[in-house]
Amino acid sequence: MSKDFRATNYKLQSIKTGKVFNDEGWLLDAPGETEPTLIRALYEKTQIDVKDNSWGLYKFADWLPIGRTLKGSSAPVTYKSEGLAAELGLKNLWITFSGYWPEKGACMKTGSFKETEAYSVCGRMTAEMNKVLVVASAGNTARAFAQVCSDNKIPLLLCVPEDNISALWFGAPLNDCVKLICSKTGSDYFDAIHLSNIAAGLENFVAEGGAKNVARRDGMATTMLSATTTIGQIPDYYFQAVGSGTGAIAAWEANVRLIADGRFGSTKMKLMVSQNSPFTPIYDAWKAGSRAMLSLDDELARKQVEEIDAKVLSNRKPPYPIIGGLYDAMKDAGGDVLLATNQEAAEAAKLFEKTEGIDIHPAASVAVATLIAAAKNETINEEDLIMLNITGGGEEKFKSKNELFYLKPEIIFDIDPDSEEVIKQVSTLFE
Repeated sequence: MSKDFRATNYKLQSIKTGKVFNDEGWLLDAPGETEPTLIRALYEKTQIDVKDNSWGLYKFADWLPIGRTLKGSSAPVTYKSEGLAAELGLKNLWITFSGYWPEKGACMKTGSFKETEAYSVCGRMTAEMNKVLVVASAGNTARAFAQVCSDNKIPLLLCVPEDNISALWFGAPLNDCVKLICSKTGSDYFDAIHLSNIAAGLENFVAEGGAKNVARRDGMATTMLSATTTIGQIPDYYFQAVGSGTGAIAAWEANVRLIADGRFGSTKMKLMVSQNSPFTPIYDAWKAGSRAMLSLDDELARKQVEEIDAKVLSNRKPPYPIIGGLYDAMKDAGGDVLLATNQEAAEAAKLFEKTEGIDIHPAASVAVATLIAAAKNETINEEDLIMLNITGGGEEKFKSKNELFYLKPEIIFDIDPDSEEVIKQVSTLFE
């Protein structure tokens, strides 16, 4: 149920220069700056007042840059692990779960923490904007935005690789305000982004913005807020699998706010982010000590993406080098980039379900696999306070209880589409 809340309590700040300016509704780039830099929300309330669970995700509304709340949201749930912790010999392992697990109080119908992004971004997108939101995705983000936009009648154009559309399942038919276009078989997330950039250039369409959208990052940051306010202190380590790294950037930004809050300690939480081998662009750049992403042949990248099970981790151009991006976050907070193979992730998923009692997504399994390895090689100690961010789970539980409906594409475009043809065809979809 929607709550009466309007956030007028924040401004925006350039991470590069520190310049502060008002939010103009959908500002993605700091005005007057030519070098790519993220902007960050500055909230008037430096101590967060966490509301009760009836607010869903908006229990963290004090630190969300929203103009309205929307129906149907659920917040991440944090609990202290017993089963997996005992298996790994860890005394302070806390799991932040985003997905479908009603018994734990997690009711994200799409099974993914991408709902935290969608409810925040769409809450920022007030009715006065009157534009079609354009979102590129490898799967989970599309499913989350589709569900939220359908439930709240927000026009949405999704751009997804054709090979990934099996991820677009739902528990009920969607409102026709949601449309899907695809880059054809053999394409990847980067190709879907290219397609979305063309579509977003149309009049009355607006790009969601990805990592540059403060609402996306602060929505994802609710995982960190959930963990810290539940535990009562900032964790020592943060484990999450990454494709873009936006979730880890968001956790770092939340960490900064929580230190300023003054009630949760002054720890800079080490970011232990992971990728699914053999697709490892963030790992390669980090291990090379490079802010810039290393060169990667397009065809080789697509081949590597085909090989990984965690398709959602397939971003070829993540917000790693941008000022305020993942490179800066990890340099400031500390941590490392870790790897897991498909087999290691699959074994980790089985262990998690056995010890914790719920199925998890392939990306979350990658994070669990690297946590297992870190415990075995003593990168982490048994007393360390660890947050394991389970970014998706309960999908099999949801599917076992519901009839499924799949979103079908309106148009399928070539991997390198003709821009004029895209504009011509997409412009008619919302007439």
